[in-house]
Formats: sequence, C-alpha cells, structure tokens
Amino acid sequence: DAETVDFSPGDEPRFRIQALIKNAKQRIDCCVFTITDDRLSDALIAAHERGIQLRVISDDDKAHDLGSDITRLSRSGVKTRVDKTSAHMHHKFALFDESTLLTGSYNWTRSAARENAENILTTQSKHLVKTFQNYFDVLWDRLDPHR
Repeated sequence: DAETVDFSPGDEPRFRIQALIKNAKQRIDCCVFTITDDRLSDALIAAHERGIQLRVISDDDKAHDLGSDITRLSRSGVKTRVDKTSAHMHHKFALFDESTLLTGSYNWTRSAARENAENILTTQSKHLVKTFQNYFDVLWDRLDPHR
C-alpha cells in the first residue's frame, strides 16, 4: 500500500516499523524523541550491519534515560546526533530509501506498543517524503557537534 495507518496499543505499529527497516535497501533516517524498544533498536543495528546508511536524531534528555538505546546504537557504529537545546526534540518520523515516510505520535518504546494510544502513518507521497527529508537534513546539519 502507498499509505497505511496503524494504531496502538498493539503490535501493528512495531511490526510496520520493523518491516520498513528490514526492507530498506540503501538509507534510513530516523528522527525520534526516544528509542527504548530493543526490538526496534536491534532491527536498526541489523540494518546498519548489512550496510544501510543510517542516521538517528534523538532528544538529549531522553538519550540519557534509563533504557534508552541511543548510546547502544552509537556504540554499534550508527551515526547519531542529539538535540542539545533546553526544549525537547519531540518528532517521531523516519524515512526509508528517500521514498517512504513514517510519522505519527508513536514513540519507539515498549509502552507505546503495550499500553499507549498512539498511531503511525506511512506514505510514499513524493511531496511529503521530500519535505520531511529536507527537514531531516537541515536538522542533522544543525546538530553537528563540530559546528
């Protein structure tokens, strides 16, 4: 499908994210408030290990929370950057091969799957993919620690 919507609680959003990660051919860009669901982190690390270009942006406060997988991703060689402003980087979106956008309220956490009422939308709208990709690239550059 060119567009899908999944809701939690339930496993459908996680299954959708895992499938998009597994099926990526070249590139994944993730901009997520927090990642604590090891099943999603494991999928990202596996993608990195098979040669997928992977960049992850997260919030600095959440990156240091108990259970956060940002440090583990970074130690695995995944390129990561964190927002260091006093405000939260609260986005939850990912881009796959510059052709598919996943966005919504879904946090990449176990509680999002088990308990919370959250959603994800996936689309292959060229306009939306390009708009989010451009925004990701600007944010990635802005968070460069060497600037």
